[in-house]
Amino acid sequence: MSTVNITFISNAGKQVSAPENSNLLRVSLREKGGIPFKCGGGLCGTCKCRIEEGLANTDDVKAKERKHLSEADLAAGYRMACQTFVKGDIAVSW
Repeated sequence: MSTVNITFISNAGKQVSAPENSNLLRVSLREKGGIPFKCGGGLCGTCKCRIEEGLANTDDVKAKERKHLSEADLAAGYRMACQTFVKGDIAVSW
């Protein structure tokens, strides 16, 4: 299994490695990345974050995300960390 690099821009640029197809919020929790969250299940929208680099390295937008994010948000690179799986290197802020 290959690994991906995730940079948490809002956390002093902290960089971590994780297995490919890892859930972004779970990596943040495990590695103390700092992405804010409450429910972890796509209900509250607290984990809204912006993929600053590598948006193409994330999976498809889920229906739960569309309830919290507008088309303009999605076009600007916003995702919900709890619903996002990482397929390649990314940099994220919140």
